[in-house]
Amino acid sequence: MSVFVHRSKLAASAAEAFQWHSNPGAFERLNPPWDPVTVVRRSGGLENGSTVELKIGAGPFSMKWLARHTNVVQGAQFQDVQEKGPFAKWEHTHTFVPEGDYACVLEDRVEYELPFGVLGRALGKGMIVNRLNHLFDYRHQVTQMDLESNAATATHAPVRALNIVVTGASGLVGSALVPLLTTAGHRVSRLVRSGSKPNANDIAWDMEAGTIDAARLEGVDAVIHLAGENIAGRWSAEKKRKILESRVKGTTLLSETLAKLKRPPLALISASAIGYYGDTGSTIVDESSPKGPKFLADVCKEWEASTAAAERAGIRVVHARLGVVLSPAGGALAKMLTPFKMGVGGVVGSGEQYWSWVSIEDVIGALHFAAVNDEINGAMNVVAPRAVTNHEFTKTLGKVLGRPTIFPMPAFAARLALGEMAEELLLTSTRVTPKKLLEHNYRFRFPELEDALRHLLGKRVPVEK
Repeated sequence: MSVFVHRSKLAASAAEAFQWHSNPGAFERLNPPWDPVTVVRRSGGLENGSTVELKIGAGPFSMKWLARHTNVVQGAQFQDVQEKGPFAKWEHTHTFVPEGDYACVLEDRVEYELPFGVLGRALGKGMIVNRLNHLFDYRHQVTQMDLESNAATATHAPVRALNIVVTGASGLVGSALVPLLTTAGHRVSRLVRSGSKPNANDIAWDMEAGTIDAARLEGVDAVIHLAGENIAGRWSAEKKRKILESRVKGTTLLSETLAKLKRPPLALISASAIGYYGDTGSTIVDESSPKGPKFLADVCKEWEASTAAAERAGIRVVHARLGVVLSPAGGALAKMLTPFKMGVGGVVGSGEQYWSWVSIEDVIGALHFAAVNDEINGAMNVVAPRAVTNHEFTKTLGKVLGRPTIFPMPAFAARLALGEMAEELLLTSTRVTPKKLLEHNYRFRFPELEDALRHLLGKRVPVEK
């Protein structure tokens, strides 16, 4: 029998920490992006006898893991026991030990046996311990950040639990945002395309037909609008049309529908992008800076203008101008990982262009912050406080991965491979500051690039010998 124990002190009561784990979305929040596990089905919530079935891995190498909750003591502990899965035995006990009224110690204790007896222990124990260290470092950090964020945002919310509707909930940002909102205690409904397989709380809409089940939107507190055509890939004339129309038509339909409700929401948080500013070189720009030229800037201008009906109806509208979103689950970072892990990554173009990056954790944190804070309106840059050059980004990613970064991609090669998209996304220099978030005292989870990458990729800081 092997035993693994990980402890952390949390700035929340034992009851609050236990409740966070009890809320829908907790498993998704604790599931690291570098080693995703899919929930196949659940029976019940966090109570004795309830089960969760997981899928580990992908394709022919995937396996099922069935765990049952037991020894549940409200506000104090619960246990997950493997009934079917990769281990000969797995018993995971979560314990919440009070330390006064506003703090507790979270202890994760795992008792496990590897398969294949002595051979399994000889070949796999070191690897398992290493993976458990990475996993629980990540889990405890997420738990701590969410509890601190919930305490901070609760002071801004008109009520503790809001009814929030999210569009684009299956996308990179939306799929991370929904669990954050539900673990914070909010009730979330997804606005989904007609014809998809909806959940009970989903609301149907059809952008092409111009229809929404408006009755289901009556009385919601906030809408977070993320839907739009993916901009990745070579931009043909047809692709550019879809990029623009999906944003303008969808946002116009949603805004006009919300404006006509008898009980419209208090807030509409609508996604935009820092492409609004165009190429700014080394000049720092904030929300008051003018629009730039070129395609993406024009898209962002029309996209943001599409919320006009909601604004006229008195709905608080926030245009969340997203920077380069970092997540191994998708977007720019996911595409860079393979060549960088192989040691063939390098700077793009001159490397001197600024990339205004932001961790997925701060994207969803900022969207939640904007939804509950009625003092925020208009443009809001969602970027880390310090933009970095492509050269610094490249060297930092290589350092975190432990790989050389000596194979540059010249500008002409980027243009040849990706055309106009390379020009506007990879080679353009946009140095943006999140002035509005800083003015409203948003606390960034990852203000520094290396810390963000280590968290997202499960890379612990090396211990000096």
